[in-house]
Amino acid sequence: MRKDMASLAQNGILRVAINTGNGALVQQEDGVLSGISPALATRLADQIGARMQPVVYGGAGKVFADADQDAWDVAFLAIDAMRAEKIAYTRAYVTIEATYAVRADSRFQSISDIDSPGVRVLTALGSAYDMHLTQTLQNATLERSGTPSESFAEFRDGRCNAVAGVRASLMSFFADDPHIRLLPGVLTKVEQAMVLPDRRDPRIVALDAFVSEAMEDGFVARVLAQTTRK
Repeated sequence: MRKDMASLAQNGILRVAINTGNGALVQQEDGVLSGISPALATRLADQIGARMQPVVYGGAGKVFADADQDAWDVAFLAIDAMRAEKIAYTRAYVTIEATYAVRADSRFQSISDIDSPGVRVLTALGSAYDMHLTQTLQNATLERSGTPSESFAEFRDGRCNAVAGVRASLMSFFADDPHIRLLPGVLTKVEQAMVLPDRRDPRIVALDAFVSEAMEDGFVARVLAQTTRK
């Protein structure tokens, strides 16, 4: 299995797409990446005797858009049936929650309040919750921005009535803003997996086994627990 995965690296370098727009999976401080995605990427590179080279993105949509551009060898994305027509997924290694941020003085008290006529919802283009909202919103109007951070900033500056995002990312971005609050409950649960850029790549079997091992030996749980304590 490791021999199969070794061929993922090119000239001893494993290019790994890291989406810094998902605060539940990646944290960045002074240019240093941490969290479960960089940790799994480093573990994989170590196992196959390669150097992990992060290819940093601000949003999942841009990672997916580059799948056929020879920009990365391995990535981390939410499992989605539409994306699976192009890329190959491992099993999910973690499930994260998305919700809405609203203005503190707004009338919204629950997630169900958002899908109402006249309400404008902002989401990051190509994100898993963008796809979910595209399929489920019936009354509210959905608008899109670039990366999650860009959508959060635009919402803070007055655009739309609510902004969707991963709970951890919303909490981090609006932590010191008394004018913004997060709604309780879960908008959608997003299963996160490792991916290869070609859905027909047979090495996904070996990569799936790698993810399974990292879960079974407690590696994933330990890294996630360390992230939570920070």
